[in-house]
Amino acid sequence: MAIFSTDNRWVFALGLLGNLISFVVFLAPVPTFYRVCKRKSTEGFQSVPYVVSLFSAMLWIYYASLKSESNNFLLITVNLVGCVIETIYVALYLAYAPKKARIFTLKLMVMSFGGFFSILLLSHFLTKGSTRVQLLGWLCVGFSIIVFASPLSVMRIVISTKSVEFMPFTLSFFLTLSAVTWLLYGLFLKDIHVAVPNVLGFILGVLQMGLYLTYRRRNVKVMEEPDYFGGAKPIADAQSCNIASNDSIIDVHDVQERKDDAHKDEKSSEASDNGPVVNSSWEV
Repeated sequence: MAIFSTDNRWVFALGLLGNLISFVVFLAPVPTFYRVCKRKSTEGFQSVPYVVSLFSAMLWIYYASLKSESNNFLLITVNLVGCVIETIYVALYLAYAPKKARIFTLKLMVMSFGGFFSILLLSHFLTKGSTRVQLLGWLCVGFSIIVFASPLSVMRIVISTKSVEFMPFTLSFFLTLSAVTWLLYGLFLKDIHVAVPNVLGFILGVLQMGLYLTYRRRNVKVMEEPDYFGGAKPIADAQSCNIASNDSIIDVHDVQERKDDAHKDEKSSEASDNGPVVNSSWEV
């Protein structure tokens, strides 16, 4: 088999484009970890997304290595890059996390590697041929869907706070573009396991951009940063390049109270003959 065959030029072009977009998305957490290194503290950020992304990338590499299609090397390359970058993120987290968080992360890493090698051994000895490929493919789909569903927590915060401060449009756009690229890649390659999770990724990406356009003119600034991409803690799924995040650390009720207080001050100022009108919004 010719590893770098380009018999299907559309598949090759889409896979190459997907690799480039994925690399950009993989680098999105860099501002977050720059701040972590500068302050020598993880500041409440969690390691779960990075470990899950690393585990997902390893599964996709194993899956792609079992496929016979020559253009699957593009699926391998993007996940190899993902493994390297996510490993660096986890290492930096371990270097600056408090003891309790560090122990939890180490346990999670042991469980992830143990689970991966268990899947590798069991699939090798208990399954054969197409059955093994199907088993690995649906496992990859399952983990990709879990990662794709993660932005729902941030979308909930956007709706609650009416602020898109921590959901930048550019990031949502690139994640949507990535999902579309890998979806088309899977369709042209006739690989349902690659295509299916990216349908969800495309839908969520469009919803994120829709929320941004809906709330971008609301001049509300959230004072605390959520656990999401640099303000914002992202995790890119190594194959589909989808963002994931943990539960936000924003106190939504506190934000609402600040907004209510601001409105009260505005009404009080308007009632005064000489007093100026107070602007109730926060400058973004």
